[in-house]
Amino acid sequence: MPEIFVNYRTKDEDSTATLIERELSQRFGTEQVFRASKSIGIGGRYPQDLLTAVRRCSVLIAVIGEDWADARTADGLRALDDPEDWTRREIAEAFRAGALVVPVLVGRTTRLDRHKLPPEIAELADCQYRRFDNRDAESGLRRLGDDLAEALPQLAEAEGRSAEEGGGSEVHNEVGWVDGTVVQARDYRHEQSGGIGSVGRDVGTFINNASGQVNTGSGPQNITVRHGGVEFHGDGSNYVEHGTVNNDFGGRRDREERQR
Repeated sequence: MPEIFVNYRTKDEDSTATLIERELSQRFGTEQVFRASKSIGIGGRYPQDLLTAVRRCSVLIAVIGEDWADARTADGLRALDDPEDWTRREIAEAFRAGALVVPVLVGRTTRLDRHKLPPEIAELADCQYRRFDNRDAESGLRRLGDDLAEALPQLAEAEGRSAEEGGGSEVHNEVGWVDGTVVQARDYRHEQSGGIGSVGRDVGTFINNASGQVNTGSGPQNITVRHGGVEFHGDGSNYVEHGTVNNDFGGRRDREERQR
């Protein structure tokens, strides 16, 4: 069963709950995070699956926005006052099961008032919370994930497995039809037709399918020529696959003579 249960109230920061669930799923593995609309499959028994998940989770994240406590039912009553309110029931079940309960307060002004909570979940106001601000979402999500991995060793292990299954830090990129600069780490393929471009400091100037002679100018240069000829002036090195190359290294001799 999932280790993390994401609790939220529909129409109160449900988009934030989705964002949190996706980030934690990416970090720890999607099977480790329960969110009802994602985790209960077609034909699933909603009440039974939901209650089973919350009773077996290790941590419940209660996503709480400004309208969370005062949300109303269709009859105009406060939702939290209804014992059958699913948001309330999930939190109460998590407390009874001994799960870690973490309020996530969305926005800079959201507060939890113990006196506004039903006695069944009043201790929610005593739980150490985390604040989430959409203007700094990346660091907020990272901190939440770090805290969960530290609090629950099984999540740290799940994170390691998820990284291994994702292929670690290997990079496989293919760059084609580039006119300009390409910078990347580890592996690269470069395909370019009919032009001159720079594909990184280690490669220098690359000329592919040149037709006729190409003058790349003067100064220190590293040049690779696939087809055709090249006139080269200045210090540097060349690689020619097919064709001819004419070098003039007088620039260096001229400088040396001037220094004498």
